[in-house]
Amino acid sequence: MNAIGPLAPPPESSGGALPAPPSPVDEPPPKRRMPSVRFTQRHLLGIRAVLNVLLLLALLYTVTLARDLLIPLVLAGFIGLALNPIVAFAARRRVPRWLSASFLVIALIAGIGTGIARLTPPALEWFHDAPSLVRSFVPKLRTVMQPFEAANRATQSLVGGPARPAPRAAAVSIDAWDVLAGTPKVLAAVLTVVLLVFFFLIYGDALLRRLVEIAPNFRYKRRTVSIVRSIQVEVSRYILTTVVINGTLGVVTATMLWAYAVPDPLLWGSVAMIANFIPYVGSITTTTLLAVVGLLHFDQPGQALLPALTFAGITAVEGNLITPLIQGRRMRLSPVAILLWLLVWGWLWGIPGALLAVPMLTSVKLIAEKIRGWRWFALVVQR
Repeated sequence: MNAIGPLAPPPESSGGALPAPPSPVDEPPPKRRMPSVRFTQRHLLGIRAVLNVLLLLALLYTVTLARDLLIPLVLAGFIGLALNPIVAFAARRRVPRWLSASFLVIALIAGIGTGIARLTPPALEWFHDAPSLVRSFVPKLRTVMQPFEAANRATQSLVGGPARPAPRAAAVSIDAWDVLAGTPKVLAAVLTVVLLVFFFLIYGDALLRRLVEIAPNFRYKRRTVSIVRSIQVEVSRYILTTVVINGTLGVVTATMLWAYAVPDPLLWGSVAMIANFIPYVGSITTTTLLAVVGLLHFDQPGQALLPALTFAGITAVEGNLITPLIQGRRMRLSPVAILLWLLVWGWLWGIPGALLAVPMLTSVKLIAEKIRGWRWFALVVQR
């Protein structure tokens, strides 16, 4: 048997020698499995979302905890922005800022004090007479609701279920001491607001100059001045026009109630003016109050409901025609955003928060339009 000879080396091998086996040192190290970039981005986005939620909760807690400090501060800021154009106009006419600010603050105190002195007696009288008014209101309300009760009885007879008895009116007790107990706190808040308004009007421009000096270079200084001036002008214009519109609504409402011989027209006109700072909710509340007052004062249901229906027509014209025409499209806000904002600030600050909610929302929207990265908020809340 012939022996099998050695295999011939491949032609590509040099010198006819067999290739050396690979050394363990020359082997590449095993590749580590690195996390994907997409997974890392998702992880960072999740951490950022959690931090944003924690920041929001911390802000809500801080705002609630510091409400006694922040409410006068915010109110004074809005009043100062509303009066600042008058002080600036007087300063351009070489009138010192302290003089015009003093005149405006004194006029504001005199006007508010006169209004409180005129409106407090009828308001306290309504509070004291509330139990007897409720007892007299229930029979008149039954007279108005008779057609609905007849329809309800007919429905119950068709269904076969017994009609439920009408609930008894609960007694209402209002103690004047509870109203007067918070007077020192209210006076302290009023004094704080007055002092803040006075110093805002005098040193507002100086504060603006200090903010500009913080900017690192001339380009940022110029941009800061442009943004702050624009925000100041637009917010001041909005607040001033809102105050004028609501004041006019109060005057028109008081005149209408006086023409209808409704008692205390100045009181209900002031209520309409203040409540109109709360869109939708304020007009509905005032309409309901005027309906109750009409039913208490008049015997005929048609005559009793006429003031409330007239006010509903007036506020509908004001909200859908006059206010958009004066303030423009940029000031129109989404009803959903308004209601959510009212719920949040009413929950945080109560009635003062509900009154300041829409001015704060509009001011934040105007500020967000001027700051890069926050314009999405202006687009979300705009109608």
